[in-house]
Amino acid sequence: MARIDHYRSLDAPAANSIVVAVTAVVRDVAGRVLLIRRTDNDLYAIPGGALELGETLTQAVRREVIEETGVAVEVTGMLGVYSDPEHVIEFTDGEVRQEFSVCFRAEPTGGEPRTSDESSEVLWVAPEELDVLDIHPSIRLRIRHGIDGRTEPYYS
Repeated sequence: MARIDHYRSLDAPAANSIVVAVTAVVRDVAGRVLLIRRTDNDLYAIPGGALELGETLTQAVRREVIEETGVAVEVTGMLGVYSDPEHVIEFTDGEVRQEFSVCFRAEPTGGEPRTSDESSEVLWVAPEELDVLDIHPSIRLRIRHGIDGRTEPYYS
């Protein structure tokens, strides 16, 4: 299912749903950030997805990261809650979802990077190389929070 991310756009459709989602800024020992290239909008992003019934937020992070990247992780902290109502995600089935994502810090514990149905590319990126990639502003904000040494969680 394709998606369009609308951010602070006067042309954005009104949201008709909200779903609890998780994302993770995963950094390796060299400080690189684990990114995917999404198959639904072709943008680079940190791994993540919807919380499923019966799982905790950290279980959802571990599941989503390994599903999308092949990399197993340990959650090491919470970066924040991202719920900007000016960021809506329009899906081809008519759903228009308001952003609601709890973002975590995580470290790799094993596995090998590989693509999936949701990721056409999986890569480790040095922070100084992020500017050249096509990354949505809401994801770029989470990455910045993940690399700037914040001690308190962000919330919007």
